[in-house]
Amino acid sequence: MTKSNKDWWPDRLDLDILDSNGRNAGPLDEEFDYAEEFKTLDLEEVKADLEDVMTSSHEWWPADYGHYGPLFIRMAWHSAGTYRASDGRGGAAGGRQRFAPINSWPDNANLDKARRLLWPVKQKYGRKISWADLMILAGNVAMESMGFQTFGFAGGREDAFEPDDAVWWGPESEWETNERFDEPGDIEEGLGASVMGLIYVNPEGPDGQPDPEASAKNIRQTFDRMAMNDEQTVALIAGGHTFGKVHGADDPEENLGPEPEAAPIEAQGLGWENAHGSGKGDDTITSGIEGPWNASPTEWDMGYLENLLEYEWEPEKGPGGAWQWTPVDEDAVEKAPAAHDPDGEQTPMMLTTDIALSKDPEYREIIERFQENPMEFGIAFAKAWYKLTHRDMGPPSRFLGPEVPEEEMLWQDPLPDADYETIGEAEAEELKSEILATDLSVSQLAKTAWASASTYRDSDKRGGANGARIRLRPQRDWEVNEPAELATVLDTLEEVQAAFNESRSDDVRVSLADLIVLGGNAAVEQAAADAGYDVEVPFEPGRVDATNDHTDPESFEALKPTADGFRNYLPDPEATDRKAEELLVDKADLLGLSPSEMTVLVGGLRALGATYEDTDRGVLTDEPGTLTNDVLANLLSMDTKWEPVSESRRVFEGVDRETGEVEWEATRFDLIFGSNARLRAIAEVYASADGEAEFVQDFVEAWSKVMRLDRFDLE
Repeated sequence: MTKSNKDWWPDRLDLDILDSNGRNAGPLDEEFDYAEEFKTLDLEEVKADLEDVMTSSHEWWPADYGHYGPLFIRMAWHSAGTYRASDGRGGAAGGRQRFAPINSWPDNANLDKARRLLWPVKQKYGRKISWADLMILAGNVAMESMGFQTFGFAGGREDAFEPDDAVWWGPESEWETNERFDEPGDIEEGLGASVMGLIYVNPEGPDGQPDPEASAKNIRQTFDRMAMNDEQTVALIAGGHTFGKVHGADDPEENLGPEPEAAPIEAQGLGWENAHGSGKGDDTITSGIEGPWNASPTEWDMGYLENLLEYEWEPEKGPGGAWQWTPVDEDAVEKAPAAHDPDGEQTPMMLTTDIALSKDPEYREIIERFQENPMEFGIAFAKAWYKLTHRDMGPPSRFLGPEVPEEEMLWQDPLPDADYETIGEAEAEELKSEILATDLSVSQLAKTAWASASTYRDSDKRGGANGARIRLRPQRDWEVNEPAELATVLDTLEEVQAAFNESRSDDVRVSLADLIVLGGNAAVEQAAADAGYDVEVPFEPGRVDATNDHTDPESFEALKPTADGFRNYLPDPEATDRKAEELLVDKADLLGLSPSEMTVLVGGLRALGATYEDTDRGVLTDEPGTLTNDVLANLLSMDTKWEPVSESRRVFEGVDRETGEVEWEATRFDLIFGSNARLRAIAEVYASADGEAEFVQDFVEAWSKVMRLDRFDLE
């Protein structure tokens, strides 16, 4: 097989994830508007079709208990459950359970069949409903068809047509191996699941051993990584395990064929062909664990909690060779019907992860309360399920359909409604003049606007300038935002805001969120003018100011940058083993930038002098604060030789080849634009003698893009 560039040079900086931000990988044209298509759906009709699918068993893949509901709940859960708070990646958006590696994880065994069962519904409605929405809707309909009242459903998840290669799933080279623990039971920072190939944790227990206490530790950490507290964690596990069963008629390793991505072409995307018996029905093998949790696997009831709390359980190896828990007194526990034998029955079982809930003191207190208060349990599960399946969709303004709840949750980063008229063009020009008349520098204004807007993550639509949360904790205290200098800038801007608002006799007011962006725009325009270019940075008013009541400080800590190459804020070498340039690309991807946009923004921000603590590193110009192409031109100049200042190779000195004197200082964030062949090719265009005008214009466009990333009201 011919080697690719990545095979020949595995350490080269990979820009592929940025390429996807600049192109359309799917068959739908650029004018396609999914929101408008979704609005044409009769959602009740779609739900009726889904319920018909759930109760129409097929010989090729028969339904347990005559109902596919539990299978669809697992499919929806595993679609959404990949979400992680650290970078907002994963989750149901994009419907990426259809692609590798997720479609072939051991934890998703046989979910390929669930998606194929849904194909007739998807085919009927076509582009009017995405796979991403359909999978989550199917999970909701499954619960409703079995007697549970869900909290709501929102459409709006557009389909992806390729895997998200930006997601780093872990360091392992094999499925289900434990290579991500810094300490025993302590999952490596940034990762959600405890083991490669799982959504959460090993159901048998850590390392496949039935240790409930150790399992509880893993559960708490992995669910916290996915933005769930203890009560939400217990509600999700207990609610989800109220339905269905697990499958382990025999040993998976001895009976299951390759996963979908490795299956032969004639399998047509289906995997895990089962050689045990009929390969389906009672012979189904998924996890290798076998049995239902309670006596009524297709009904919403309290059976799971009652079984977990009222009986004693002991570990044993099941027919699939995996550890599971059996009631000590099997005769005391009400039997479940056999999944495919109308005359048969089966004793309920528990997973190690279930027993963990009863052994951990904090978890047990919650499940006991839920058992005593069934209504509270139902509401808690409904809200936790809604959070799980909608966590990565951003603010409710993006939600579509008649089942969107009126209640807005704190995890959705709510914003207040404006009780005033927003400023117009004349007021914006007046305010820019007022801002530039203060003592604030171009660098200060640009850094503050960037710090506010660049918190945005396209992965889960969180962050951004709207809300001006940069003035609230925790953002105002982040080291990267230089709290003392930030306070000075905010105080000055608040004075401008107060003076303007107090001077108005009408209802027109300016929010601090708008003013921060406006200040950054004014700085860019001034810097361009000083370089001889007359530019106008687009500005769309309408941002509002959030309050502490609208903000969950703990959840916003996940947005804290460990590095910011755009401001030349270097990562703590003890905090990550990733190269600085890789973190720059990661940040650019979360902002939805292309390689060219990343290049021009770094070059422009350096020219503006918008660096962390006003360092000269990377500011390769004699005129900082002026928007020229000097930074890229001097970076690429053959008059300079670059040398590392230490063995860490994080900071470099630019030495004049003729005089031997140190002219510049830069970091890996800077030098990558001269080192990487693709980035150098882009930088050369901007650094050329005739490239400055294009550089300025492209910087303005890229800057404006970042400033309005969270303006979903403009879409």
